[in-house]
Amino acid sequence: MRYALLLLALLAAPLSARETFGIFGSWGAFADPSPARCYAIAQPVQAGGAGQPFASIATWPGQGARNQLHIRLSRARDARARVTVSVGERRFELVAGAADAWAADARTDAAIVTAIRAGRSMSVETLARTGQPFADVYALRGAATAIDAAALACIGGVKGAAQRP
Repeated sequence: MRYALLLLALLAAPLSARETFGIFGSWGAFADPSPARCYAIAQPVQAGGAGQPFASIATWPGQGARNQLHIRLSRARDARARVTVSVGERRFELVAGAADAWAADARTDAAIVTAIRAGRSMSVETLARTGQPFADVYALRGAATAIDAAALACIGGVKGAAQRP
């Protein structure tokens, strides 16, 4: 799993640009220099499709954004279907595109990240274009540490990967 996570992260940006801060459970912490961002990222332990799904929580210091959730679904969703993320007893409706989803605002991002920090697993549910329901399930062991490592990297401006605004 660790190698698959590293492979996923390496596909997202050029190898020479990526800074790795560690793998924590099933989550990794990384930074990219341009645009400056630091993020925790994981692949699902169970995916409802064959795509390359992931969940990430990113800080974008140049934009003043902190702990923003981004979900890449394992399948393209039905345009009319809601996307819901569930962590423990908490459920949040997300804003979604064809295969991506995110929180509607900073307050919802903060609530989701708080739930992730305390949770054991997270599932993202919606309907595929075919109308069949599917879920991508994430283990949350290591998520809090990866989120913190990524945030600290942005605060510290590690190797220029994340510059202060």
